[in-house]
Amino acid sequence: MEQEQERTPTRLIVGLGNPGPRYRDTRHNVGFGCIDLLAERWGIAINDRRRTTALGQGYRDGKPVVLAKPRTFMNLSGESVAYLLARFGGRPADLVVVYDEMALPVGRVRLRARGSDAGHNGIKDIIRTVHTVDFPRLRIGIGGPGMSGSVDHVLGRFSNEETPAVGDAILRAAEAVECLLSEGIDIAMNRYNTDPRRIEPAQDDQKDSAQP
Repeated sequence: MEQEQERTPTRLIVGLGNPGPRYRDTRHNVGFGCIDLLAERWGIAINDRRRTTALGQGYRDGKPVVLAKPRTFMNLSGESVAYLLARFGGRPADLVVVYDEMALPVGRVRLRARGSDAGHNGIKDIIRTVHTVDFPRLRIGIGGPGMSGSVDHVLGRFSNEETPAVGDAILRAAEAVECLLSEGIDIAMNRYNTDPRRIEPAQDDQKDSAQP
């Protein structure tokens, strides 16, 4: 009797943010921006709207992928991830979660294979739901709050001066996801965890800041 062929896992690319026009283009929603760009690059329509999630299905390099944006608010992101894992029979290791990071300057991205929530409520809820910190995540720098509070900062919009760097970072994040899928996370980390303005690798993470 022939051995059953091993199933190719579906990679679940989830960008975090808050739903609705009020939060469009805020710092907290850069994860949505990355998903929208990947959908455009890959020709995937995000037109399957479920209670917790808007998603689109397609293929990348011949392998099944899902692009998803939670329809819950940020601190309930785990509901969306739980739905995706159940629907597609996935494991936490099949995730790539893209989200904002105040501890990184605007224009930087940082890919990791695992890690704590570092005060980010969206990641905190995902960890609570999947019961592990072992899932890939890609952070897009939004800069620190300065004199303003962290809530006002993440729910605010980028300045005209920051906008070009944000666009570059979202593009770089999309390319990092593509590299992860085609060449693996180690190569993607080596290639994209660097300051694009410098040649040498970036220094180790500074201490992650708490985020609402």
